[in-house]
Amino acid sequence: MTDQKAYNEVSYYTLSHSDPSFIHQYIVDAYAAQHADEKSKPIYLAFALIGLYLHNEKGYSGKEVQRAHMQLAKEKKQWPTFILPVNRGDIAVIDVLHAAPGIERDEAIQQWSASAWEAYHESHAKIADWLKGELNFGAKR
Repeated sequence: MTDQKAYNEVSYYTLSHSDPSFIHQYIVDAYAAQHADEKSKPIYLAFALIGLYLHNEKGYSGKEVQRAHMQLAKEKKQWPTFILPVNRGDIAVIDVLHAAPGIERDEAIQQWSASAWEAYHESHAKIADWLKGELNFGAKR
């Protein structure tokens, strides 16, 4: 199974999930961070890393991450660029798909998000600093 097909299956699962925290956002960001390349628009990877940072470091729910993305997108801006790590994390979308639906899969989604975020450890400070400058995110939580 291709990554795209596995992602589509996991997307179906998360979009039909009853959790009000909106876990679908976590898979969107993890997948984007793992699949960005040199041809990707800067906003694609920036939004992925912003979402991973807000969720994994600041405890934002998927809904809160989504609201932050909408607020950031209101004005045109120069999006930061990031170095693409060779290893994008130890967990991939196919691993999430292999986890049993329910608590096991939900936990796999959390682990995938954390793994994708950790893969970009060299960009952590850059994301945090950029967000402080954009929305004063350092003051929240």
